[in-house]
Amino acid sequence: MFYIISLLALMIAAVPIAVVLLLVSLLNVTISAGVDPIIVAQQTATGIDSFALMAIPFFLLAAELMNRTGITDRIFHLANCLLGGVPGGLGYVNVGASMMFASMSGSAVADAVGLGRIEIKAMTEAGYDRDFSAAVTAASTTVAPIIPPSISLVIYGVTAGASIGGLFLGGLVPGLLMGFAMMLVVYWHSRRKGYGAGVSASWAETRVAFVRALLPLFTPVIVVGGIWSGIFTASEAGAFAVLYALILGVLVYRTLKPKEIAEVLFDSALASANILFIIAVSGAVGWLLTMHQVPMKLAAMIIDWSPDPQVFLLLLNVILLVLGCFMAAAPVIIMITPIILPAAVAMGIDPVHLGVMMVLNLMIGLITPPVGLCLFAVAEVAEISALRLARALAPFYVVLVVVLLAITLVPELVIGLPRYFGYVK
Repeated sequence: MFYIISLLALMIAAVPIAVVLLLVSLLNVTISAGVDPIIVAQQTATGIDSFALMAIPFFLLAAELMNRTGITDRIFHLANCLLGGVPGGLGYVNVGASMMFASMSGSAVADAVGLGRIEIKAMTEAGYDRDFSAAVTAASTTVAPIIPPSISLVIYGVTAGASIGGLFLGGLVPGLLMGFAMMLVVYWHSRRKGYGAGVSASWAETRVAFVRALLPLFTPVIVVGGIWSGIFTASEAGAFAVLYALILGVLVYRTLKPKEIAEVLFDSALASANILFIIAVSGAVGWLLTMHQVPMKLAAMIIDWSPDPQVFLLLLNVILLVLGCFMAAAPVIIMITPIILPAAVAMGIDPVHLGVMMVLNLMIGLITPPVGLCLFAVAEVAEISALRLARALAPFYVVLVVVLLAITLVPELVIGLPRYFGYVK
């Protein structure tokens, strides 16, 4: 209890989560008898001693390169040609472009920063109100970590020892459901506000837009297809995505100057270091929790409290929704997974189903006050307050929770494809 109080107090004091975990670990070493500080240091190093984690900096770098090379503009233009001619079309374009970019970057924040500026500018100039434009943009960023590839699913896969290929397949149907659900909100709001159709693109213009976006669209086909077919691992796929983005930016489109590469590397290294530092410190925290038998005791308590798998998952949803409002996805996944996974497996819940459900849950937290990263990123881009954006997001919260409940109560929506391809028995 003392450690939990310390953890909460430091978080309330706005101490960065990685530092919080480090301080709590050191506090445990100082107070607890029989805890060897050397072992704690070793566990911290072991926390990031995983080949699969190399996928994180690679996918972050690939997403940054795609933003710098103008790929986001090409994706948005193609989506506009396909969907912009219907009433409320730019809202559909916003969601559709995010779904396309999601299949390349795996990062919600990259979507918010890269596509966000283009989407909000286009919608406001076309007469859409700024709040709705920002709300669609923020909500659609939640798709990125669900549709493969996904950095959050890689983190869960490493933490849980689950198949990353299976997790990527498991996220495909929920990601499509999320996109469809958000388009329903766009339809409802557009009818209510009377937003008219944009100018329909001709077949010739659409064909040109498709050709311009064709090479970027091959990214998910090659990367995700390579993982599923067993040609390369998730980490190797991330490295290939970086190489492919570099080739497009430097040699094909020539929009990335050599001097900009250093800036891209620095920004990506900083973002990667933040995530990997959290994972490293979480390794020590996880070892300390295991040493004190916290996961086993909590798993036994949860099974006694809710022996029914569906009740267990619904309770877990409530817990994760609350945690997601205050913490980023990565530390929650790393801290919670070792605790709840034994109980879930004991109840017959598949780790792939659990992982996709957890990540979708935490993505809702990315657009929820008080700590939602995408909420604040999009609010800054749209030049409105985070509270004002949160109010505009209300209908999107509803449909995202409905999708969350659907995949929670109907596991086949997640594990159907992985089972078909042999990742799930």
